[in-house]
Amino acid sequence: MDAPLDGTSARRGPVRAPQSLVAGLGLIGLGLFGVWASSDLDYGSLRAIGPGLMPFWLSVGVGICGLALAVAGFTHDGHPLQSVSLRGPLVITLAVLAFAVTIRPFALGGVSTPGLGLIVAGPLAIVIAGYAGTEARFLELLTLALFLTAGCMLLFGDMLNLPIPIFPTAVVQAMTGVLPARTLLRIAAGVMALVGSGLLLVQRRSSRREPIEVARHSLTT
Repeated sequence: MDAPLDGTSARRGPVRAPQSLVAGLGLIGLGLFGVWASSDLDYGSLRAIGPGLMPFWLSVGVGICGLALAVAGFTHDGHPLQSVSLRGPLVITLAVLAFAVTIRPFALGGVSTPGLGLIVAGPLAIVIAGYAGTEARFLELLTLALFLTAGCMLLFGDMLNLPIPIFPTAVVQAMTGVLPARTLLRIAAGVMALVGSGLLLVQRRSSRREPIEVARHSLTT
């Protein structure tokens, strides 16, 4: 009997693709967590979409994909488990948890966190998730976080007018009656984009200087 084309030998037991099974179970767990995390949000309707509708169905979709992948682990031949670094999955999980507990007030037992809004939770999650890779650079991650968060603020908070907490609770209370919410949102998004542009220029200038320094060093050796 010929060996499988992928180099894997015949395995005993019902699991034929351990990698697919483990990946599927991970996606199912992520989907269940998303459903639980969005259970307190208002789903709204198709005419007036609430903040919990998209996260809920996205989590359901992730869970269905995970279920299909897990089933494939029993029905299709695949690769065995290999030694992999846990840094990526752990850091991504930490980023998701950081976003969940900071975007709105969160309480678990006797521990509670203040609601910091998307303006803080967004950059925090993006920067943390960036360290899942081994070549992460803080300035690059911060620049990306500022641009992405500013875009999300304008898209979801201004254009779609979804009731997503944008600012920390203390800021909302202090600015009530002082400045319209949309005006404050646009100003904050503009400032974040401006700061991100400044950081981008600094990085480009520093990257242009590095080849010159290397060339001068090579001429002296």
